Amino acid sequence: MKQPPDVLIIGAGLSGLVAARRLQNSGHSVGVLEARNRVGGRMLSTTTASGAVVDLGGQWGGASHHRFGALLDGLGIERFPSYYEGDGVFHWQGRRRQAPLAHAFTASLLFFEPSALDLPAEELAATQALQRAFANLVAQVNPSQPWLTPQAEQLDRLSVAQWACQHTRVPLAKQPLDWLCRVGGSGGFEPWECSILHLAWTQAVAPQSETPEAWLVRGGAGGVALRLADALRNHDPGCLHLGEAVQCIEHHGQGVRVQGSDGGWHEARMAIVAVPPPQRLAIRFDPPLPAAHQALLQRSPMGGMTKILAVYGRPFWREQGLSGLGIGDRPALELTADSSPPAGGPAVLASFVAGERAVTLGALPADQRRRLILNDLIAYWGPEAGEPIDLIEQVWNEEPFTGGAFTSFLTPGCWTSHARLAAGPKGHAPGIHGPILWAGTEVSPRWPGYFEGAIEAGELAAATAIASLPQ
Repeated sequence: MKQPPDVLIIGAGLSGLVAARRLQNSGHSVGVLEARNRVGGRMLSTTTASGAVVDLGGQWGGASHHRFGALLDGLGIERFPSYYEGDGVFHWQGRRRQAPLAHAFTASLLFFEPSALDLPAEELAATQALQRAFANLVAQVNPSQPWLTPQAEQLDRLSVAQWACQHTRVPLAKQPLDWLCRVGGSGGFEPWECSILHLAWTQAVAPQSETPEAWLVRGGAGGVALRLADALRNHDPGCLHLGEAVQCIEHHGQGVRVQGSDGGWHEARMAIVAVPPPQRLAIRFDPPLPAAHQALLQRSPMGGMTKILAVYGRPFWREQGLSGLGIGDRPALELTADSSPPAGGPAVLASFVAGERAVTLGALPADQRRRLILNDLIAYWGPEAGEPIDLIEQVWNEEPFTGGAFTSFLTPGCWTSHARLAAGPKGHAPGIHGPILWAGTEVSPRWPGYFEGAIEAGELAAATAIASLPQ
C-alpha cells in the first residue's frame, strides 16, 4: 500500500466489504486484505453448464432484513419472493406426507399445517407441548447478555437433546428442535453439541417466525459482493488485496501493523477483523488476545454444512401444485427449497446436508454421495427429481478460510463462562482489542448467521472506527 490507510479490514466477505464502504463514504481510507483470490466469503454465486445462476452460499433475505434490502436497492439489484405456493412435503419415518404450509411459523410443525399431516394425535400433542415450552424459554432469553437469562447456568449446561428428553420421549416432538439445530439459519450442529440456552438465543435474535427466507436476489447473491468490491476499487483502485492471508496483527502504542502471507507488513490507525471466529485462531495477535477471548474462540466451531443444488429444465413440482419445500428425516437431505428464478427456468432445488450428515456424506465416494442425494430428492419430489441437468455439491467445511456454514455456534457451558468474560460492555456485540474491532455475521446483535447480521456487524464496526478516528 502506497500510503498507510486509516483502517485495515481483514476479510472481504459481506461484513468486511460493508465496513469498507461505510468508511470510504465517511472520507476515510481503507485497505482490505482477503485470504482468498475472490471476494464475498460465504456470499458466492456461480453459473452452471446449463446456464443457471446458483448461490453456493447464502441466498435468502428475510421479511425484516431491512439493511439487506436497503443495500440491494442502493446497488440497483432486484429481488423477488421465494416460491411457497402450493403444498410442501413432510417426510417422516419412511412416509411422505403432502400438506399445505401454515400461515404462521409459530402455529406450524416445521412450516406445515399440523392438522394436515395425518400424525397420531398423542404424538402431535407432545410436539406442540414441547414447542410451547421452547417458545416460553426463547421469550425469557436476554438477547445481548444470555448469561443473565433466568437459570442461565443450568440451561447452558444442558444440551438441546438433554432438555428435550426431560420433557418428552416422543421422537416427533424432538424433530423441530433437531431441525433448528442442524438446518435452521443458525444451524449446522447436532442437538447434543450445543446447549438449550444457545439454541433459544438463536431464536431470540434470529427468529424463524420472522420469515428469514422470504426473498431471493435476482442474478444470485454473489453479485452483491462483486458490486461492493467494484465500488471500493472505483474509489481507490489499490485498496483491495486478494490472496493475502493475514498472519499477525500487532498493536503497540499508536496504530496497528498487519503481516500478510507474503511476509510484508501493512500499517494503519485501526483494524477491523471480519472473519469467522475460528479463523481468528489462525492469526497471531501481539499483544495476545485476553485468555477469555481465546477460550471463547476455541469453543466456537463452525457448523457442518454441504449445500446441494439440483438444476432441472423446468420446475416440474410447480406443475403438480407443489412448492418445492421439503422437510424430513431422510438420510441426507433434511430440507429442500425452490430457488428458481421467477420465470421458473432453469429450475433449481436447493438442499442441505447438515451436522454429522455432512461429514458422513463427505467421506463417501462421489458415486455413493450422488446416489444418496438423488434418492432423497426422489423421495421428496418423485422420479423426475432423479434426473437433474446439473447436481452441485458445495462442501463448506472444506473451505479453508471459512471452515463451515452458516455460522459458528457455542459449545455447552460457554455462554455463562468464556462468552460472558469476553463480552464487551454492551454484551456479545462487536468488542474492542486495543485498536482492533470485530465484524462478521457471528458478532452481530441481530440476525447472526444471515446476510442481515453481516451487514449490521460491518456497519457497527465501521461506526466505532469512525468515532475513534480524527476527522
